[in-house]
Amino acid sequence: MANHYSLLSKVIAEKEGKMVGIITPNPEKEERLLGIHSPVKEFEPCEPVMDFIEPQTVVASPRRSTSGQESGLPLGTMPTCVFLNVEDLKCFEVVERQFEHWGIIFRNAIALHPTNPAFPPRSGNTVLMAAPKNGLLEITFLHPARFFSCYLTSSQRTILSAYDSEEKLLVRDEMPIANLAGSGSEIPPNLKLSLSAPDIYRISLYSFDGHLTIDDLSFGF
Repeated sequence: MANHYSLLSKVIAEKEGKMVGIITPNPEKEERLLGIHSPVKEFEPCEPVMDFIEPQTVVASPRRSTSGQESGLPLGTMPTCVFLNVEDLKCFEVVERQFEHWGIIFRNAIALHPTNPAFPPRSGNTVLMAAPKNGLLEITFLHPARFFSCYLTSSQRTILSAYDSEEKLLVRDEMPIANLAGSGSEIPPNLKLSLSAPDIYRISLYSFDGHLTIDDLSFGF
């Protein structure tokens, strides 16, 4: 983890109120998806409140070490909806396996308290940002999920894609243009993107080298 923080300190900086990244992802893998469009079944994410009607809806808090600790998933059944509590993450914390006990692992993500007003949180003070690489954030499920939802703010067009265990594209959702706060975009910040399909094992958010943040993530099995 120390190496991640050292790398992060070198490649992420704030300059004139804007996040600046140095490393750029290879877009070839995601760009081949641009000609594919699958219908998306709309799914309402669970709300960030504690008084749930559904008994199997849970709020998932992070752990920084899973050594000797049991999974947070209920025994014998899977929750119908898991809402990720990112507020307990520290600002600039590299996010990878903090929610592994809830069956989800992140790649290329940091927790951030945005100082740039173009990237407002939807709730609380914390968002997840694609970094240190610009424009690409990935999520892996340890158990096949059936839906995923998040609220997105991005400086570029962004594609949300879901894949099965064999890396076959299942379904995708898309925000066609940037939606930064105060930019005059016809799409407001924190646009909801959602996917629903059987046997989702991986999620990717790709914004063509742009900067993106997500908030109020939810998923279910």
